[in-house]
Amino acid sequence: MEEPTTLSRAINEIMDTCMLAGQIMLQSGAETYRVEDTMTRIATSYGLPGAHSYVTPTAIMFSITGAESARLARIAERTTDLHKIAQVNAISRQISSGQLTPTEAYPLLKVIEAGPAEYSSWMKMIAAAISSGCFTIMFQGSWGDFIPSLVAGLAGYTTMLYLHKWVQVKFFAELCAAFIIGLLASLFIGYGWGNELDKIIIGSVMPLVPGLLITNAIRDLMAGHLVSGISKGADALLTAFAIGAGVAIILTFV
Repeated sequence: MEEPTTLSRAINEIMDTCMLAGQIMLQSGAETYRVEDTMTRIATSYGLPGAHSYVTPTAIMFSITGAESARLARIAERTTDLHKIAQVNAISRQISSGQLTPTEAYPLLKVIEAGPAEYSSWMKMIAAAISSGCFTIMFQGSWGDFIPSLVAGLAGYTTMLYLHKWVQVKFFAELCAAFIIGLLASLFIGYGWGNELDKIIIGSVMPLVPGLLITNAIRDLMAGHLVSGISKGADALLTAFAIGAGVAIILTFV
């Protein structure tokens, strides 16, 4: 009876390692096909070729042929953290080359999971502000619109960032952020602190545009992951609608 128990424990360790790697990658913004491939490769590297994974943007299901049970994990929150994805990929390569056992790999993955985001909130806000001003110039705006775009972009992104922490409805946070951007842009133009309202608004909303989400949706669709691709595409469309609606509310009354 001791040998089956030891084997079962080893399989459970491998499954836990695969699940944790997949969760970190999916929560950090990786494509679903990449998550599935990483989990399968880890299991195969540990001598379990009969691994089956099914990943959607909100859940991970994983099983191994002959194992007593399967695994299911719910993914409630997704962000963009390419650094964590790279760290998991590095551990996956070490596993594939035989450098890490499941007992060694799992704690390393837990450290990555518990680690802070690569960029703090204030760094993201500064980047959003600067990029807003630069996007305005790129879209043929004048230098007189740079500072208004910078301020509006900073206020809008900050609104989205903190409101989303308080209200777990992403659509509402994005709608309010776009509303703030439209309001500030209109005030700047009204007081003569800017030249072109449309250029200020366009530049300021660019940090809110879900570029990575759209890219991942297309890549998932091209890889044959229709459920994930369509759901991510719908998420991106909702974000675009929220941005447009927030700005439209202001422009309707200006």
